[in-house]
Amino acid sequence: MPAGFSYWSFAHAILRFFATCGADMIDVPLIQPADPFLDIAGEGLRGRIFLTGSDAGETLCLRHEFRLPTCLDYIKTRVSAPRRRAYLGEIFRQCKETNSEFLAGLEDLGNTDIAATDARLIADAYALLEQLLPGQELAVTIGDQTIFEAVLAGLGLPPIWERRLVRVFGMPDQLNLVLADFAKSMPKKEFGDSLTPFVVCSHLKGLTAHIAAAMELVGISPAVGRTPEEIARRHIEKAELARVTLPQATFDALKTFLLIRVPFERAPSELADFAKEKGLMLGAALDCFAARAEAIANHCLPSSHMIYDAGYGRPLDCYTGLAFQISVPEIDQPLLDGGRYDQLLALLGAPPPVRGVGFSVWLDRIQSLGQSIA
Repeated sequence: MPAGFSYWSFAHAILRFFATCGADMIDVPLIQPADPFLDIAGEGLRGRIFLTGSDAGETLCLRHEFRLPTCLDYIKTRVSAPRRRAYLGEIFRQCKETNSEFLAGLEDLGNTDIAATDARLIADAYALLEQLLPGQELAVTIGDQTIFEAVLAGLGLPPIWERRLVRVFGMPDQLNLVLADFAKSMPKKEFGDSLTPFVVCSHLKGLTAHIAAAMELVGISPAVGRTPEEIARRHIEKAELARVTLPQATFDALKTFLLIRVPFERAPSELADFAKEKGLMLGAALDCFAARAEAIANHCLPSSHMIYDAGYGRPLDCYTGLAFQISVPEIDQPLLDGGRYDQLLALLGAPPPVRGVGFSVWLDRIQSLGQSIA
């Protein structure tokens, strides 16, 4: 990589690559309405983005991602046919290291052939990095939340445990804390005389009203921190969790599954063997996984650099199914990550079923890598 390597030195190469992929470039304005982002990611996002306001009182923010605006544009144009959209530019977030980063990405929207679309996207992602970093060793890690959810269902976990585990899938530290709860009986929660009748009966509406009245009495605004309903749901969840003790065999099977990390070409047979040994029916989830693996093999990617990690996922509610990243040994963070987010389009108001999968490339990391090996 030559000295002086910079973002602008490969921006044109990225644009040409996206054109060969049949992707239309989308222009995402620098100033965005904040509400769609807050609705999807929650109020906690406020502390991570740059907010401002319009003269009309609308909450606005600096562009901090491209995927959601790209999906909104697709929905707004009412296009029924599949479309590939691409973007390239700067995003702004409140971070300790830097407040801005350069990002490029490709989104495949509306295509109903999940296996073929996922495989093509991974192949395109790999080809793009090969072009930007010729000769560099690339490692692909692939996970699948649908398989994880199928294992939870097959193990017969109570719904409260399933929801809790899915929420932390892709976050190893938090997942380990939840599994630690699995290994022991949870202590009974004491909620006080006034709350106990509502909690014991899982009476969400009554508990929410009681908490709201208590907050008003002491002068706590519902707009500050968690809402009364969120607090009520958490109390009821804790009570339900305290009632459940999982068999050791269930705990062991889940731990065994999460330790699966094998070359991707072996993953379908490894998962089938695991399911057979544990007496689980993974059904359509495993069929879709195997179809995707076959489609990926047809793209002739270097199988020695592709790993299936059963515990790898994207810790966001709107992500479903495939998750993947491409990394290099020289740096800790991935150069590229992506995944399937069918639920995001539904949450944004797209008529079902509208499917989406995409990837983003962190150009500053590529620049740093290029400079380090120059």
